[in-house]
Amino acid sequence: MTRQVPDFPAAAAAANRTNNAGERSDPDTTSADEFQPPSRRLRRQQNDGEPVTSREEDGGQEPQPQEGGQARRRRDLRETSFLVTGSAKEPATKGWRGVLAKMGLRVEPSKEELAERADVQLVSQHWPGPRTVAVVNRKGGANKTPTVVMLSAILARYGGGPVLAWDNNESQGTLGWRTEQGPHASSVLDLVDSSGKLLSPESNAADLAHYVHHQAADKFDVLRSDENEEGDHEVTAEEVDIAHRVACKYYRLIVMDSGNTSRSANWRRMIDHTNQLVVPVTAMEDRAEAARLTLQTLAARGDHEAELARNAVVIVSESTDAGRGMTGETRKRAKIEADRIETGFREFVREVVRIPYDPALVNGPIRFNALQPATQRAWLRAAAAVARGF
Repeated sequence: MTRQVPDFPAAAAAANRTNNAGERSDPDTTSADEFQPPSRRLRRQQNDGEPVTSREEDGGQEPQPQEGGQARRRRDLRETSFLVTGSAKEPATKGWRGVLAKMGLRVEPSKEELAERADVQLVSQHWPGPRTVAVVNRKGGANKTPTVVMLSAILARYGGGPVLAWDNNESQGTLGWRTEQGPHASSVLDLVDSSGKLLSPESNAADLAHYVHHQAADKFDVLRSDENEEGDHEVTAEEVDIAHRVACKYYRLIVMDSGNTSRSANWRRMIDHTNQLVVPVTAMEDRAEAARLTLQTLAARGDHEAELARNAVVIVSESTDAGRGMTGETRKRAKIEADRIETGFREFVREVVRIPYDPALVNGPIRFNALQPATQRAWLRAAAAVARGF
């Protein structure tokens, strides 16, 4: 039996007479190529160097429009990523939730534990460039020195970087009395005298051990004030500039203790270098009034000092001059007074943080591990408030 082969010219002529709608087609616009198999047309176009249309790539079918009549846009590879951005939440470690987690049960941490983790994350940051914190109150006994020690300890223990606690008293301060002493008796004046060597390219961080007193447990260094018994020298503004320049070369965070005279040259120059102001106060009205006057003085000076006052952190401690044995009715009255002071400062500064009474802060060297857990948590909260100002 003879196989019938289509007569392509005849078929083309028939197509010229009518189209699918029954209308005549233009005989000049129909190519014999239209009647060849798709694979043959594809090979011919590839050989001729012509582009292959989407209709031919799809086997002769027209491309389907996307929703709204728009063709699908090919995305740029830079617009996506296969990396997982979220992090797995660690199970609870504290309280009864932590006990269950240690037994192998997957227990979510409480809101309190999550808040603590957030504070730890904040104080553990490394900010670009050094930061200086000034702890000020025009009244003595306002808890300035314990505040300097606690902030320095927390920022050093969690941050892992070099932190300096500097006693910027115009004559003789007490920071050296409340911290460990190194194997020497050097002070800020000795560091200033050796500043040329310390600022030279040949100097290194180990050279600082001749001038600062390292705190082995809490991991920060102390720069003591001048302890000359004659007390015949007051630190000048120029000496503050020199010591601060040295400190910025070797430390990422500098926490400065201060004297009680906001008019002194070294006090005012300290403020010029300050990034974050901290105002400690105890549960006593004269300490609170002195704190208010300190902020008022800075606000009145305008510019940088006024901005520091607006963004200050006030730390209210539930302590008085009653000493280590503050219990019973005295402690109750201190809480009530601390409530009043805390409420009074809230509308004038960025944050107010409350610190419970702890006998470990009253006398002798101050160490973080000696504090009660509630006191440690409160100081962590205070350090996080300070870090938010960086």
